[in-house]
Amino acid sequence: MLKPLFGSINRERVLLFLYSRNEGYAREIARFYQTDLSQIQKQLERLEMGNIVYSKNLGKTRVYSLNPRYPFLEELQSLLEKVLSFYPTEELEKLTHSRKRPRRKSKPL
Repeated sequence: MLKPLFGSINRERVLLFLYSRNEGYAREIARFYQTDLSQIQKQLERLEMGNIVYSKNLGKTRVYSLNPRYPFLEELQSLLEKVLSFYPTEELEKLTHSRKRPRRKSKPL
């Protein structure tokens, strides 16, 4: 929906994912959208260079979030909220549902 505005469908996907889940890492986003990891990494890098997102390391994983110091954050969030209002409810539920419970100790891999 925002591809003409942002120039890339993957950039739109990254921003929508980070907005709806508050944070995420590259492989998680790529798996969710079933797309190439390198393309997601490239978009995250570009967004970080533009100060739209920031990252932090949690162990070996680099986790990204929307930058609260970005001057146009409120406008970006309202735009992303408007886009999500046009999503089908099934897809919206899948996007906003985040299950991050710890793995049970005795559970086999």
